Amino acid sequence: MTTIPGPHDLAKTNRIFEKDVSEKGDYSALERVYTKDARALPPGAETVHGRENIQAFWKQAVAAMGIKSAKLSTVDVQAFGDILIEEGRAELSVSGTDARVNVKYIVVWRQEGGAWKWHVDIWNAVQ
Repeated sequence: MTTIPGPHDLAKTNRIFEKDVSEKGDYSALERVYTKDARALPPGAETVHGRENIQAFWKQAVAAMGIKSAKLSTVDVQAFGDILIEEGRAELSVSGTDARVNVKYIVVWRQEGGAWKWHVDIWNAVQ
């Protein structure tokens, strides 16, 4: 049986991405963020399938972009049976600049191992 999460449940997973992945560079923490068979749809690139490949993707992307931190903010969440769809915004801080990169995203959430995790993740920059 699927239990609908409260805002704290989603925020907990999003904080793992912000703190452990973005700030600390702990890409193994993505096991607690993405489902095993998740898909990431980065802008201008092919779909990345599976948590292992997503870990490799983020390790390369964070280094290439010089991401120092990420702040995720939920705009809206809709429940559809055993999935949730989150609309959000992110603010990325990058090395060598005081400027911020603003991103909008959609995440399809599913439960795995009793925790709500990202199952499909798509985003793009806001001009």
